[in-house]
Amino acid sequence: MKQKLLECFAQQFGGEGEIRTYFAPGRVNLIGEHTDYNGGHVFPCALTIGTYMAARKREDRKLRFYSMNFEKLGVVESSLDDFQMGKENNWTAYPKGMMWTFGKKGYPVEQGMDIVLFGNIPNGSGLSSSASVEVVTGVMLRDMFGYDQLTNTDLALFGQYSENNYNGVNCGIMDQFAVAMGKKDCAIFLDTSNLSFEYAPVKLENARIVIASSNKKRGLGDSKYNERRSECETALAELQTVSSIHSLGELTTEAFEQIQSAIKDPVRVKRARHAVAENQRTVEAVKALKANDIKKFGQLMNESHVSLRDDYEVTGIELDTLVEEAWKCPGVIGSRMTGAGFGGCTVSIVENDAIDGFIEKVGTAYKEKIGYAADFYVVDIGPGAGVLA
Repeated sequence: MKQKLLECFAQQFGGEGEIRTYFAPGRVNLIGEHTDYNGGHVFPCALTIGTYMAARKREDRKLRFYSMNFEKLGVVESSLDDFQMGKENNWTAYPKGMMWTFGKKGYPVEQGMDIVLFGNIPNGSGLSSSASVEVVTGVMLRDMFGYDQLTNTDLALFGQYSENNYNGVNCGIMDQFAVAMGKKDCAIFLDTSNLSFEYAPVKLENARIVIASSNKKRGLGDSKYNERRSECETALAELQTVSSIHSLGELTTEAFEQIQSAIKDPVRVKRARHAVAENQRTVEAVKALKANDIKKFGQLMNESHVSLRDDYEVTGIELDTLVEEAWKCPGVIGSRMTGAGFGGCTVSIVENDAIDGFIEKVGTAYKEKIGYAADFYVVDIGPGAGVLA
């Protein structure tokens, strides 16, 4: 991949000078959905697919971007003096958001750059292509400008800041954290209330992770994501009139049931119930994994989807079809939607000898019901972002 990237760079911008290359993975969240902005736990892992970047400094303040995924756009020109928060209308909003964030945080980017990008994460799939672009840009800026004091956790926080403040998506920390901090064959058990985390080995004997992309396009910023977030914030404020909690993630299901009457709207009760129960499920799921009880882990994945469908209402017919068809297939240990919802992907754990049948069966049923095809990816858990050797 590196060779292809460098060839493209030479073609677009010339091959002279010091061209450096970087990689940041995509991520999939195994369980713990819509808990990261509610002070709960998440359990994502980095994937071996992701975003590749080649970059070279310039002597002026000009920025030139080229994406091998959006060849029709050609070279997009900009400058370090032209940051348009929330008004960028193409993929360069993500790298530019990071450059802007570096400046805001006291790490100025004083020289322009030529940048080529290639991603093999399916676009708009909910596998964090945007966080991957943010973090790979952060790794590049740290390396190019010698900001070695910045840790990968810093880069994750910069990515979240950029997405919140430059791109106007009120996301939590999970995506950028998983992309920056991933570890091969491990998922990250992250407490989003304080960023404490541990790596939990994911040992799937005779099974693999299969991602199904619904191919329903969605943009986070204009989805109901921000709406769900504000429903939870309002529910929390109502609960705080009777309890001294700081986040929904602090409550057990039992404690929530005792005080839920403080929430004045039945819809907000459902939203908060999901946030509380999903957090508990995530803690249980990691325990199950450590005890090598993969069956229990799968069961909790299934329960997570039901809660996202009925209480949080973020699934939709595409994701429900993929999951409900998966549940009918032999050899499926667990299946759920992953990511923000309203399109995007499902994640399933499927026994090796059942994978082909699973893809065939679920794919056929999906196409018949929805009218277009889903795409399937059998994936491995890979390391986090860094400089390409």
